[in-house]
Amino acid sequence: MAGKSRLFAVWPGQWSSDLFVIDDLDEYAKAHGIKHDQDRTGLSEHVHDVEWIEQTAFNTNPRSPYISIRLTMRCGCEIRDLTAFAKQMCEQRGWDIATSVGWGSSSGPGGTSYSLRVRRKSLSA
Repeated sequence: MAGKSRLFAVWPGQWSSDLFVIDDLDEYAKAHGIKHDQDRTGLSEHVHDVEWIEQTAFNTNPRSPYISIRLTMRCGCEIRDLTAFAKQMCEQRGWDIATSVGWGSSSGPGGTSYSLRVRRKSLSA
């Protein structure tokens, strides 16, 4: 943060290794989610006001650990980076949002809603 740190990366090879200096610490931090970037993620750093409902048509197996939900952001934020949103919701509500599967959004007169997969037990936390 103070610009006094130096960061190096090593690319190991079979007989030798290459050493690189990471000279743009801000870009490195953004790329690894270390520093919040509202423009990239669409998410403010605040407690999100969300409304969600279970998408019963997609949750036919009652034993499945994950369920599909339809989520609306009432706080005005939008989800552009699922990993950043999942991290914020885990910290704020204890939700375990799947980031390795597809997700989507749809916009209409009522605003934008998002289709997500969430670990069933984390929603009741």
